[in-house]
Amino acid sequence: MIPTPEKRIVDFEHMGFGMFVHWGLYSQLGMGEWTYLLHKRNMDEYKKLSETFTAEDFDAEALVLTAKDAGCKYITLTTRHHEGFSLYDTKGLCDFDAPHSAAGRDLIREFVDACNKHGIVPFFYHTTLDWYNPDFEGDFDKYLEYLRASVEVLCRNYGKIGGLWFDGNWSKQGADWKEDELYATIRKYQPDAIIVNNTGLGARGQVGNPEIDSVTFEQGRPTPMNREGMSKYLAAEMCYTLNDHWGIGECDFNYKSPAQLIESLCACRRVGANLLLNIGPTAQGGVDPFQRELMKLMGKWMSLYGEAIYEGKPHPAACANPKNFALRSEDYLYFFIHELGIGGDKHVTVEEECNGNFVFQNVSEPIECVEWMNNGEALEFKQEGDKFALYATNYSYGTSTCVRVARAKIKK
Repeated sequence: MIPTPEKRIVDFEHMGFGMFVHWGLYSQLGMGEWTYLLHKRNMDEYKKLSETFTAEDFDAEALVLTAKDAGCKYITLTTRHHEGFSLYDTKGLCDFDAPHSAAGRDLIREFVDACNKHGIVPFFYHTTLDWYNPDFEGDFDKYLEYLRASVEVLCRNYGKIGGLWFDGNWSKQGADWKEDELYATIRKYQPDAIIVNNTGLGARGQVGNPEIDSVTFEQGRPTPMNREGMSKYLAAEMCYTLNDHWGIGECDFNYKSPAQLIESLCACRRVGANLLLNIGPTAQGGVDPFQRELMKLMGKWMSLYGEAIYEGKPHPAACANPKNFALRSEDYLYFFIHELGIGGDKHVTVEEECNGNFVFQNVSEPIECVEWMNNGEALEFKQEGDKFALYATNYSYGTSTCVRVARAKIKK
């Protein structure tokens, strides 16, 4: 038996697509978010980066609009990363935070206010591992109280938030992280918050503490969730970088193509998982122009097919081309078609035309009509038992959306 999901988890799944933001002191070095550890930097020197952290280019509204223009429903921002520096006012817990830096401001307050203004749900990333705080290695119980108190600050001072996204428990495997106390604090002040604790690259999809609401798939496409017999319905989320780093890498040119990003979003939704797509702002918090344009392209695709991404749930339809699949909402089936060709003269089009019947098995719903979502073109189809044959016309010249979605109305 599959458990009934709690409302907060249903709402989270319907968001479908979020934007991850990795920004901190490390951004000034332009060498990724792990530069302190991997480049063996001295902490006394490293912490001086707070003296030049002006955040002069950080425009919370511009950041939020980057997500909104991409079709994202939520943003997960690094309130504190492994370097130990906080973008929020820690209320006296530590002076290694944005208000005590050259910025002199609570950047998380600005972020939350901009999210609320534009209807985007704010999520807080928070490290559980800390390279700055000596208690992490010296007095772990004391450190965990500092961590819990830090999270309480976030839960009490910024109004309603969408959730908290933790990362770092994998650094001390087998240790008692006192997760029950941490999560109880969240439930006390933010009862509807989604709780995520990243299991890392080595344990994608692993289920953790009972209070966790979503499993994670870092940098790897999610697999279908088998919820049979679970004590609680869990969501799933894949976090993914635009290039090879989370924090900005000034010499990282290995960007994924828009087609790769679109196909990854579709692959996530195929199994009911969200995609959390990361950007790394510049040294003082600006949105990198190339990254912004990539997100805009995602938004153009979402403007055509976003309904299917937000509303569609996994469906058992199976096609001979294993890339193709279907999602279902209350009123529609959405057929995701890959590798269509472009109509036109062979001397002009790059690929040969690829249209014809796409046969899906396991479609028992009676279909009334089918159309392409991007242009409303009606499509021919045939049903026999649970076999559904869709005649998918190719793209008209001037169009190629990488993945094309046909919307089929279900007879009532």
